[in-house]
Order: sequence, then C-alpha cells, then structure tokens
Amino acid sequence: MNFSDLYSQKILEIAGAARQMPRLESPDGTARKVSRICGSAIEVDLVLDDGKVTAYGADVSACALGQTSAAIVASHIIGATPEELRTLRETMTAMLKADGPPPTGRWDDLKYLEPVRGYPARQASTLLVFEAVVGALEQAGA
Repeated sequence: MNFSDLYSQKILEIAGAARQMPRLESPDGTARKVSRICGSAIEVDLVLDDGKVTAYGADVSACALGQTSAAIVASHIIGATPEELRTLRETMTAMLKADGPPPTGRWDDLKYLEPVRGYPARQASTLLVFEAVVGALEQAGA
C-alpha cells in the first residue's frame, strides 16, 4: 500500500468540504487533544441536553486524515448519545489497530479511513477527534 491509497480521492473530498464548526461560548464539556507524533491538534466543545449532543464546536489543526475524521464527526454528532460516542471511539480504535470492522449506520463514511490501519504513525491524528469528544463528555460528567 502506498500513500496514494491512504489519501484517496474520497478522503481528500471529505477533508476539503469540511465546514468550520465555531467554538461554543458555554459548552458543557471541552477537551483538547494533540498528537505527539505529528503535532495535529483538535479542541472540541459540546453541549448535552436530554442525554444527547445538541451543540458541537471544534478547532481542527490536523492533517487530511485528522480533518476527515473530524469532518465526519461534525456532520453526524448532533443527536448522538455519550454511549454511542464512546462505542464509536472503541470501534475506530479497533478498526485501525486490531483489524476490526469499520463503523456503520450514520458513521459509515468512517470506512474511508480504514487504509490508515497500515500506517501506525497516522493513526493518532485520525483518532484525535474521538479522543477529544470522549474527553469533553467526561468533563461534562456524561
């Protein structure tokens, strides 16, 4: 596998179409995660109401892979429960590090990141948004 497999047209499309998610003024939880390997950084804010994410903001300074995972999360996180998001982090970690299957349902587009499995140095930036979201959930007490 080579880098052109890793940075597929679909990955570049998703990263390129990512919309900015402005930071929230009064989040229930905030977390910042940085990859020591590549320096990518993601800071997320979220608001929970009735056991679901009702608002989300993020500051993403990451490579195309980190931008792609962050863009997919931003597109689908509203309405997600803390349990769903923790399971998503576990599923993504297993997909990249233990040959697990990709997420399904509303998270189906994360399958495009499956080739990252073959590049351990790229896994941290791909997983940053999931770590940050779970960190924000923990800060929010959810």
